[in-house]
Amino acid sequence: MPKYLITGSYNAEGVKGLMAEGGTERKKQAYSIVESLGGKVESFYYAFGSDDLYSFVDFPDVASAIAAAGTISSSGRVSAKLTPLITAEEMDAGAAKSKTTKWRAPGA
Repeated sequence: MPKYLITGSYNAEGVKGLMAEGGTERKKQAYSIVESLGGKVESFYYAFGSDDLYSFVDFPDVASAIAAAGTISSSGRVSAKLTPLITAEEMDAGAAKSKTTKWRAPGA
């Protein structure tokens, strides 16, 4: 299954909800949405800094990953960012394909 990094940032209302419900309950909700879409959570962490949470997840397809991030962000209390993760083998395949690609740089 394709792997993704999901980062999230709570707004003030989201932080209030997190403090009221606790981290464990919010973690359960994260697992619930991922699993309901056929995915699997590899890890889930809270953090200090520009992002409030980090989670590595597997989804069966891109549509499921988009559904999770979109549903989370549509709450208006947390902004989710979805980053596809690329294996070394996938990078190799892309590098091999790039050798046969024809493209001219702007102004070249």
